[in-house]
Amino acid sequence: MARFAANLTYLFTEMPMLQRFVAARRAGFKGVEILFPYDLAVKELASAAQAAGIEFVLMNTPPPNWAGGPRGFAAEPGNETRFRGDFDRALRFAKALKVQHIHVMAGKGEGELARRTFVENLKWACTRDPQTSLTIEPMARADMPGYFLDSFDLAAEVLDEVGAPNLGLQFDVYQAQMIHGDALAVWQHHAARVRHIQISDCPDRNEPRQGTIDFPELLRAIDASGYGGWVGAEYSPRTSTEAGLHWLQMV
Repeated sequence: MARFAANLTYLFTEMPMLQRFVAARRAGFKGVEILFPYDLAVKELASAAQAAGIEFVLMNTPPPNWAGGPRGFAAEPGNETRFRGDFDRALRFAKALKVQHIHVMAGKGEGELARRTFVENLKWACTRDPQTSLTIEPMARADMPGYFLDSFDLAAEVLDEVGAPNLGLQFDVYQAQMIHGDALAVWQHHAARVRHIQISDCPDRNEPRQGTIDFPELLRAIDASGYGGWVGAEYSPRTSTEAGLHWLQMV
């Protein structure tokens, strides 16, 4: 049975961030994600999660200038020093907040040099703290032009090349549907590599069961695979968050 985590960057935005933890718990979520938690004090975030009785599941790198700025530097040749400084800061946040997974964002790049840079940076990050779980997530270039990691097949190749036990695949259903056209087929091919799942419908990235993806079938396949991790609700509500939460009873 899936365990759902609310992505507080997208959900419950009708209220300040520190109030969203309790709102998510009251709505039935047992975990939360925050894409970039760096603008708030670690102690305040940790206290909010503890008070709500909710687990902190996922956060992203990198911290600086994330609002409208670059989405990662891990695959950018020449930015190795910046990536590593960013990663160390993210690691400090994650450990203080007891975050289960850090999503390492590739950033823009193409070609063999970008690939080698990505692989070497990931190898370095994986050895920085072997007990910390890291993920990589393919992104559709329609949404993020120039993003290096633009297919799940490429992600699988990178994971094999890095070969680290604390690095896995982040399976975003929306991205799988956008990139490959069949999220279920992508899941069936790559399920063994998946460490974390995120859901939203396609093509508008709204609540599940509002678009083209057959979520009951997909979630049955996920359950049948024996996946025991979290499923993050990372979508933009059509109206208010609470008005759209009926999907939790339908999946």
